[in-house]
Amino acid sequence: MSTATLDKAPTAAVRRPPRGLVRTVLRLHRSALWIWLAFVAGTTGLLLWLLGPGADTAQHALETYGYSGLIMATGSADEYSDQFYNADTLLTVASFAIALFAGGPLIARELESGTVQLTWTQSVSPARWLAVKLAVPAAFIVVGTGLLTLLYHQVWSAHSNLLIAGIEPRALYFSLGPATVAAPLLGLALGTLIGLAVRRTLPALAFSGFAYFLVYAFRGNHWPFQGRYQQPELHSRSWAITSTGARISDPGCYDDKACIARHDIVSFSREYLPSSDYWSRQLLETGVLLALTALAVALAFGVLRRRAAV
Repeated sequence: MSTATLDKAPTAAVRRPPRGLVRTVLRLHRSALWIWLAFVAGTTGLLLWLLGPGADTAQHALETYGYSGLIMATGSADEYSDQFYNADTLLTVASFAIALFAGGPLIARELESGTVQLTWTQSVSPARWLAVKLAVPAAFIVVGTGLLTLLYHQVWSAHSNLLIAGIEPRALYFSLGPATVAAPLLGLALGTLIGLAVRRTLPALAFSGFAYFLVYAFRGNHWPFQGRYQQPELHSRSWAITSTGARISDPGCYDDKACIARHDIVSFSREYLPSSDYWSRQLLETGVLLALTALAVALAFGVLRRRAAV
């Protein structure tokens, strides 16, 4: 074998194509991947319960006694209304967890341990390393939160009539959409930027969590973000159906069977009316979140260039 052939063999052995780098990232963070898959599966199970059997008791209370009966219902009906918002809470917690993961295990831990230096000497440039580090979790985030958001919309379309009118249904309605997917991507970008800047796992975890908390607090109190008090009113209407099939206004009989018989009511129904402001506000918020994400990613690559040059 010639000397030229021997010189080329080690170089080929240490080259790591993008596909190999992706496998390395997946293997290195397989615990986080399994946790994410378990979260998506668990939240999907909750949403399927809300879509199917969980709504039965509350739906029965609404059909039998009307909206007033739904308010007065106890047990499973109250549980259903509470569980309806728990899925949204889980999505918010997941965004915080993504920011923590990006700042700590994904970026800062490798910088702190020095293993990233070995990767950079094996024909993997710092820019490619960071690009794969961002792209792999981003793909799982988009697919997972996208599926959950679509399923949540199905639950809203089918059973939002079982929610008591107020701030909570309005906040949920205006938060479900593309912005639900963009928010954790911003958490990923912020955590990555902080991890590169701090380069220590525990401080990066703390700063990433605090940074995303500031984002969350800002979204809750400033337009165009869909904070609890920032949405327009979401109107609803309730009605009763008589034995002849006619619609009449809900007389508010509660569980008074004599009142129900006097009005010849056989069932009740209710719905939330769609808002014309939904898509304009959703798309605006999504655009702002994605712009902030792009800015954080650009800053992260800038910090990486300075670190790699040292």
